Amino acid sequence: MSSTTELLKGAAELFPGEVVTQAHVRHLDLPAGAGRFALITLDNGLDHTKPTTFGPQSLANLDEAIDQVEKEASEGSIVGVGITGKPFIFAVGADLKGLEVLKNHEDAVRIGKGGHDVFRRLSGLAVPTFAYYNGAAMGGGVEVGLHCSYRTVSKALPAFSLPEVFLGLVPGWGGCALLPNLIGADRAVSVIIENSLNQNRQLKGAQVFELGIADALFEGADFLERSLVWTAGVLTGETVVERAAIDRGDAWDQAVARGRAIADSKVHGAAPAAYRALEIIAAAKDGDLGAGFDAEDQALADLIMSGELRSGLYAFNLVQKRAKRPAGAPDKSLARPVTKVGVVGAGLMASQLALLFLRRLEVPVVLTDIDQARVDKGVGYVHAEIDKLLGKGRINQDKANRLKALVTGVLDKAEGFSDADFIIEAVFEEIGVKQQVFAEVEAVAPAHAILATNTSSLSVTEMASKLKNPERVVGFHFFNPVAILPLLEIVRGERTDDAALATAFGVARKLKKTAVLVKDAPAFVVNRILTRFMGEIQNVIDEGTPVAVAERAVEPLGLPMSPLVLLDLVGPAIGLHVSETLHRAFPERFTVSANLAAVVEAGKRGFYVYDSGKPELDPEVAALLEQGDTVLTEEQTRDRVLDAVAEEIGLMLDEGVVAEAQDIDLCLITGAGWPFHLGGITPYLDRAGVSARVNGKPFLAPGVASVPA
Repeated sequence: MSSTTELLKGAAELFPGEVVTQAHVRHLDLPAGAGRFALITLDNGLDHTKPTTFGPQSLANLDEAIDQVEKEASEGSIVGVGITGKPFIFAVGADLKGLEVLKNHEDAVRIGKGGHDVFRRLSGLAVPTFAYYNGAAMGGGVEVGLHCSYRTVSKALPAFSLPEVFLGLVPGWGGCALLPNLIGADRAVSVIIENSLNQNRQLKGAQVFELGIADALFEGADFLERSLVWTAGVLTGETVVERAAIDRGDAWDQAVARGRAIADSKVHGAAPAAYRALEIIAAAKDGDLGAGFDAEDQALADLIMSGELRSGLYAFNLVQKRAKRPAGAPDKSLARPVTKVGVVGAGLMASQLALLFLRRLEVPVVLTDIDQARVDKGVGYVHAEIDKLLGKGRINQDKANRLKALVTGVLDKAEGFSDADFIIEAVFEEIGVKQQVFAEVEAVAPAHAILATNTSSLSVTEMASKLKNPERVVGFHFFNPVAILPLLEIVRGERTDDAALATAFGVARKLKKTAVLVKDAPAFVVNRILTRFMGEIQNVIDEGTPVAVAERAVEPLGLPMSPLVLLDLVGPAIGLHVSETLHRAFPERFTVSANLAAVVEAGKRGFYVYDSGKPELDPEVAALLEQGDTVLTEEQTRDRVLDAVAEEIGLMLDEGVVAEAQDIDLCLITGAGWPFHLGGITPYLDRAGVSARVNGKPFLAPGVASVPA
């Protein structure tokens, strides 16, 4: 038994639930008399909805297949070896489920070494090796191909990435060492660091080829056949693969420096994965792959045992699994069909909603507003966005014409809504206005129609209180920009019935949104937490701490943007309105800042100006601020802010605003872009001891987003 086999056998005992990938070897005669060829196909026996992964047993199966082709290569019975995947999937990397159960550093090292020991055998065979990226390839799926001599890629490939840094790992089976030595450090930094930290941006097949990762690009329909013809050409010498020389001088160092700047701007040193990956890329400059692989093993093991990685895996599971089975959602069978949608309002938010419903449901959508000019502007916005999609090649002319024909605008609600099944309002955030709108809609809408509100903070129950049928009113709170942020807070009012709620969840699924059931409590989830968070920052500033100190205090969290930059994005007036709403509900915890009110009164659009490209405190805003003489340090500020957030989350869970802490985290990740390395926020609060300090207990059970005991 080889040392690799022993290593993988030991590791396999740690992964009892592994979905095992087989490595099938078949032989074929290449075109043009190029010779007999061995093709390894990775396949877990399931369809494309269950992508192929590498756990210890899967690696052992590939190792066994390589045993066979290695023998054939040494005997001279084959001229080359190829590796490809099942239909639509090449391989999507390590089996992450197994990483969650690892309890010690030694076991984590075994996982890293196991992958390296198997994959690197491909580069040591006596014949050339070829990877055929026929479908989705991520992480270890990308890396197994990097160990081959040559690579081809399908134009139809939808997703190709090294996402490890996004999750809190490093590409640990050769990616950090091999990729910069293949395509240069700068391009490798883009793939490993920049794309990962930009919400796990994926590459398409053509981009993989343009970057030089693949040596040839072929259409998806006959990808494998074309790849084999190309392979024959390479083996006979008819096709010569030329690759650009790698710059190992200052350009390499500059690329690593650029990567550090990207990491600093995204995570502010709060998560170690990007920096560990950059260390390995920097060391790979001399081309010593063995040392690079050893460094990957150590970094991988260190990170697997870190709180950031456990939080990242927890967050990944929330987004991939919990999001698909919303806690508390009624039976799907209760949902009513939606064949026409009405939108009350034709402003920017309403127009974005109309576009989303139109694109996802492909049913008639009608907008109304108080005058024809507004209606025309709303419909015009939707048409213009469809034209943009057409211009980018995202839809064809026929689809564009069809979508445009489905969207209309009218002034008369009776004309527009008499046959609508789902009507959503997106008008001014004032309870009286919304009650009036719903009264008008109820008078003309069919009895079965669901009435939805996009309110961000007002009571759904109160909004429906004057209606004859309050049971069909549901909160349907989107986040801006509507097309990008996945979260949809679905709010159940006191009278909302299961049919209305089930229909709302059904629509959310068709809209491809992450729906979370929320109790009808002030500001629901995301806005309540963000308002408490930002309100405490504002309190500290009002009491006397300099703006720059207060902003820097929360940089170690690695949030997408600083609190006051976020306030600029949201708009001070909206921030003030939400804080006033929450102050009325919870005056002992939510304050209304006089300084923020002064900024709004002065008509300022934010605290900062961006003349230099970077946020700088607006001198006019600085002149408005009236501060006390209590100056806190960054650490004191951070403690105060985190204590406030932990307290608020604890109270929200006590009130039953959501089912569990996991839903709080899912909301912050998908609605506010809070990072995976925080796990949303509750794993971080537990890890930092804030939960215990404030609430006397952690939010999550041991091992849920931490190393199991």
